[in-house]
Amino acid sequence: MSFQAYLDAIEDKTGKTPRVLLEEATAKGFAEPGTKAGVVLEWLKDEYGLGRGHGMALVHVLKNGPTISDKHVGSGGAHADASTELWLDGKVSKPLS
Repeated sequence: MSFQAYLDAIEDKTGKTPRVLLEEATAKGFAEPGTKAGVVLEWLKDEYGLGRGHGMALVHVLKNGPTISDKHVGSGGAHADASTELWLDGKVSKPLS
């Protein structure tokens, strides 16, 4: 599953865009330096029923922003992403590639 596919699945599971969840996490103080991933994962599991894989995708964006490594971009593999920039504003509003 690509990084973007994880974020899209999070939206399917929660009904909220990744950006909205990131805003909620920030409001709870989870974007502060030193916040452990486990705290965020527990919140996502308890509040939204998200598992570790989906949760870690959101934690990565929370800690590092929406840019990812170009390692899998255009690789054609199962984990290939179309871009190094992740779309956080919902699948419906995603620009056509």
